[in-house]
Amino acid sequence: MEILTVRYDHPDVQKLVAEVQQEYVRRYGSGGDVTPLDPEMFQPPRGLFLLALDDGLPVATGAWRSCESADEEEYEDGDAEIKRMYVIPAARGRGLARRILAMLEDDARAAGRRRMVLETGTAQPEAIELYRSSAYVPAPRKFGVYRFEEDSRCYVKDLRA
Repeated sequence: MEILTVRYDHPDVQKLVAEVQQEYVRRYGSGGDVTPLDPEMFQPPRGLFLLALDDGLPVATGAWRSCESADEEEYEDGDAEIKRMYVIPAARGRGLARRILAMLEDDARAAGRRRMVLETGTAQPEAIELYRSSAYVPAPRKFGVYRFEEDSRCYVKDLRA
């Protein structure tokens, strides 16, 4: 297994992003995640995008991007938001998401981010379990594009602890 730093517009990333969008449609019955994302959001030191390869085949992604209170979506200064965490079904259950999550946290901490934040939904219980078991706690208030959605769940982790 190899985990690489790549750009968000990398062809293998875009393939997996399309797959995760279809998973959102299956789970939520909607048109996928509408959060506006741009490749530049994930460029160090303001973010990072990771791609996992197994024998050269793309199997997982995960990223973080800087968010601030000025973003007007209820973030706090110093936030690092997790985006596009995804492991293909055939590669699940091997601890890959946990490995990627730890790498994202380490990188965000090194970049001076104070808090890791994420939004997920009630139709993703395995994601909620991953985050809770990795010391994430429910956010005091929701943030992001889906902050007004009933099924949205927001979690935070202090990176300074």
